[in-house]
Amino acid sequence: MTESVRFYSTNRQAPVVGLAEALLQGQAPDRGLYLPQAYPQLSRSDLAGLRGRPYAEVAWAVLRGYTAGVIDDDTLRALCEDAYNYEVPLEQVTERSWLLRLDRGPTASFKDFAARMMARWMGALVAQHRGAQDRGLVILTATSGDTGSAVAHAYFGVPGVRVVVLFPPAEVSVRQRKQMTTIGGNVTTIGIDGKFDDCQALVKRAFADPQLKHLRLTSANSINIGRLLPQAAYYVYAYVNLADVAAGEPVIICVPSGNFGNMMGAVIAGRMGLPLRRLVIATNANDEVPVFLRTGIYRKISPSRVCISNAMNVGHPSNLARLVDVYGGWMDETGTLRQPPDLGQMRRDLYAISISDDQTRATIRDAYQRYGVLLEPHGAVGWAGLEHFLRENPGEQQYLAISVETAHPAKFPEEIEALLGIVPPVPPSLAGIEGRPEHYERLPADYGQFKQFLVERFADVNG
Repeated sequence: MTESVRFYSTNRQAPVVGLAEALLQGQAPDRGLYLPQAYPQLSRSDLAGLRGRPYAEVAWAVLRGYTAGVIDDDTLRALCEDAYNYEVPLEQVTERSWLLRLDRGPTASFKDFAARMMARWMGALVAQHRGAQDRGLVILTATSGDTGSAVAHAYFGVPGVRVVVLFPPAEVSVRQRKQMTTIGGNVTTIGIDGKFDDCQALVKRAFADPQLKHLRLTSANSINIGRLLPQAAYYVYAYVNLADVAAGEPVIICVPSGNFGNMMGAVIAGRMGLPLRRLVIATNANDEVPVFLRTGIYRKISPSRVCISNAMNVGHPSNLARLVDVYGGWMDETGTLRQPPDLGQMRRDLYAISISDDQTRATIRDAYQRYGVLLEPHGAVGWAGLEHFLRENPGEQQYLAISVETAHPAKFPEEIEALLGIVPPVPPSLAGIEGRPEHYERLPADYGQFKQFLVERFADVNG
């Protein structure tokens, strides 16, 4: 079995690597982000053959082209069956519009899909390459809401792996925080006195610090290509179960977007053969990407704007560099556009819109009253974006459209109760979490202090 896919850095100054190295490094040495040199193709007949199949089988079909030469097919199938042991509901809202609910995993967030597969991939790779004196990996991740809990739960107890999660305490819900801070074991959580972008900047700087090389740092954020590849699978799953695949029916997909990793999963699915008619990108008031697509001028928002869709409070999305690269441009890690992308083609493929908090709340009320559909703030941003697109483009209403619901409404009980007068049902994954004891560190948004913390806390790692 030969390795079929290699990965290059968006900054174009690092060696091309295989999947194992891309996963374990997280960020490329030149501070760029990895992308596949080629995308394994799913033919129309391949897609048609996946209709009605279990989610784990669809994920296996999507991922096997990337893992060839690294993880054999039988092992990958077993990992998929172990990772995806929960429902992936498709909920019809109107005649041609559906919700893809990604909120049924162990932390009630779409982040479970990528985190659980990454944990299994990394656990297998660490086991393959670990020597007698090697104490394993330290995973650094920054979260604006849901990534931290998904990563912490996915990697909890994985031999040879320790996890550090950075989050802004003022901008996560109580349930989101407690999902991270009540785990313990090999998981360390740090509340950073700042914004998500501060957390993300600390993580990126640590990766590039040669004095921390001995810690074997890697990432479980969407800067790691291992986050994006598994996310392509659920777009394929939704499509094959809703579309006329044999006829090659196109689909409109709407993704609520913050750091743009979820959106890049849809882009990857499209590059693999999913017939995307239009990709609708819905942001909250952090509208740097809609403005960029409209004007061609990119300006970071600093500090990022605080919105009720808190996991999307990102003023400089890392994955924009990947999107720019896909369209022939080059954006470096600072957000500087070194080479412009094909904006004309981007505008034909993508529709981007910013949704305010008032619009988000109105959408939650409207969806519940008109359709009996319960949305939380992030899914409401997505649904509002899709509705705007269809109103502005009435000719598109004939096409199949899928909007993504990324978190369970029970993560935002105060907001739901204030808007609808109901308390959202609590899934088993969140039951009793308020009463669990929690512990987390506090640090300022200062790299020197963060670096000192890492050196002292993990002095025994590979040292």
